[in-house]
Order: sequence, then C-alpha cells, then structure tokens
Amino acid sequence: MRRDVFDADHEEFRKLVREFVAKEVVPHYADWEKAGRLPRSLFEQLGELGLLGMSIPEEYGGTGLDDYRYNVVLQEESSRALVTLGTVRTQLDVVLPYFLAYADEDQRRRWLPGLAAGTLLTAIAMTEPGTGSDLAGIRTTAVRDGDTYVLNGAKTFITGGLLADLVIVVARTATDPDDRRAGLTLLIVEDGMSGFTRGRVLDKMGIKVQDTVELAFDDVRVPVANRLGEEGAAFRYLGHNLPQERMTVAVGSVAQARAALDTTIDYVKEREVFGRTVASFQNTKFELAAVAAEIEAAQAMLDRAVLSLVDGELSGSDAAKVKLFCTEMQARVVDRCLQLFGGYGYMTEYPIARLYTDARITRIYAGTSEVMKVIIAKSLGL
Repeated sequence: MRRDVFDADHEEFRKLVREFVAKEVVPHYADWEKAGRLPRSLFEQLGELGLLGMSIPEEYGGTGLDDYRYNVVLQEESSRALVTLGTVRTQLDVVLPYFLAYADEDQRRRWLPGLAAGTLLTAIAMTEPGTGSDLAGIRTTAVRDGDTYVLNGAKTFITGGLLADLVIVVARTATDPDDRRAGLTLLIVEDGMSGFTRGRVLDKMGIKVQDTVELAFDDVRVPVANRLGEEGAAFRYLGHNLPQERMTVAVGSVAQARAALDTTIDYVKEREVFGRTVASFQNTKFELAAVAAEIEAAQAMLDRAVLSLVDGELSGSDAAKVKLFCTEMQARVVDRCLQLFGGYGYMTEYPIARLYTDARITRIYAGTSEVMKVIIAKSLGL
C-alpha cells in the first residue's frame, strides 16, 4: 500500500544506506555474528558518511536534521538486506537523544563531535539484576562527595556495553519513601574510570551481532561535570524518551517481518516437494496472503505513529500500542514463514532461522508486552 511518510530527501538517503549496507555490511556480517559484536571501524565509516550525526547540530559536527524518519530508513534498509545493526540503532535512537536533550554546553562540546564521527561509542545502563522493567527499583547508588559522585552497583543486559566509551548510568542519589521514582540521576561513566569494569559478554539465543554485557561499578568517582541534566530527575528523563525507544523496536519488528515474508516467497518459489513448488500449494498461498495482510496493518499503524513522533505528539500509551501490536505480529509472521521452510528453516544457514531467534527479544526489551498492556490499560482508565 502507498506510504506517505517519506519525502524525496529521505528516499535519496535510502539509496545511500542501501548501497552502504550491501557493500560494507553484508559481506562481513557472518564474521561479525561469530565475533559477537560490530567492529568500531563500522561506526567510523558511518560517521564519515554523516549517518551518525543526522540529528546532531552542525556546530558539533552533525547535519542538524532532527528527523526520526532517517533512523527509520536505516532500520528498514538493514532489515531488507537481512542484517541488523543493533548497537548502531541503540546509539542513534536510544542513547543519543539523552545527550541532545540534557547535555550542557560543555558536555556537548566534549562529546557530540565524537558521537557524530563514530569515534565515541555509547550505551545506557538501566537494567539491574532483579529489577527488569521496574526502573523505580534501581539499587545502584551514587553518593555526592565534593565535586564527584561515588558510584556503586551493577547493571546487566547492557547493549553495546563492551565497546562503549561513554555509558549513561541510572543511579540512585536519594531515597524518598513516599515516591520510589524520585532520586534517580543520570551519570556519564567514561571508559577507563577506576572501579568501572565490564563483566562477561552474555551468550544470547539471538541478535548475536549485538554485544550485551554486565557492568560493575566499585567506588567509581564520576565528576559532577559528567552528570546529565538535573540531579534526581532521571525518571522523568527516561519516561520522555521511552516512546521513541519503543517505536524503534516496532520499526525493526515490521521491517524484519517484511524481510521474512520476502525471503520466504523467494524460497517457496524455488523449493519443490512432490514434484511441485511449495508456492503452488493452496496452503502456502493462504499462509503468505494472511502474513502480507498482517504486515500491511502493522505498517499503517506504525507509519501513523512515526509521523506523530516526528511532530512531537506521540503519547506513551500510543507508543505502547504500536510496540505491542508490531512485536506480536512479528512473532506470528516469522513463525509462519519458518514453517514453510520445513526442516531447512531450523538451520542457521538460512536467514529465516536468525530472523526467528532475533524476533523473540522484541516482546521483552524496551518494556515487555505485559508492561505495554499495563500502560494501555491505564490510558483506558482501568
């Protein structure tokens, strides 16, 4: 169906991304999966092309185009090529908005040029062992001592934490028994700070190319100059960016579902059983027709939400609806597509197997499907 999300500039950007992914990503992707990470050189290449600095103001080395649709194009074209750029997406869609919204002038001069160039990599450390989606239950502490904070605690499931030069750490600087959400602060921990250690790289069932690690902080002295925004205001900051973070997951879910459909169509047209192509069976036609209809429904919902996000009008509850619907759709679509591959669908040499394992996390991170339902229910007055 016709989409009205993008203009001519976005489509020119799409051509650039498509060419880059085909030339610089696809030939090396299998090796990166085995290594369990994207190489730093990829970020630098993306920085040279200006792809990492689209939303960063020109005076700090960026392009100054604060338009989320460019991020959407990057995800769509990666998925189209049957690859994912998870840590790139995290840096652009999840972490960078905090720097743009809350960094003071000194911090912007210190960090934004490196972020635009791809020479500074980032991560955000929210999740802790035992807290999960309950951000108000964060136990990592930061105690003010003169012009530094003394940081202690542990974080887990941190995307991009292995190579990150700058980690936004959510820490508790005060406790209010009447308000669990109060007293959280964002601190920028830099690579090499004494007491900051990276634990094991977690062995995940999917998204193998995206490093995910544990982080530990043992009396790490973080300068007050590395505080992002106001002390005690982190919960509000996190809530402000969550709609975009959830939209980012939804964008990937729809794009990867579409990639699953495309690769399945190619496969069933070639694969023969009982002397006929798999595509010639009515069951195959009906299954893929239903899949195509589901993807279109999700795409229409997503596109409407993208435009709302660009206009600054996307509510938290609407973002939750989009993430819930699109990720659950992705699970159904990829499962049905894999079934049409038969036993070959279970083999990792076929991209549908990776699409299947990668899809499972989307109903968990950035807020589980159950959390999305709670948010939606509240918006209904329930």
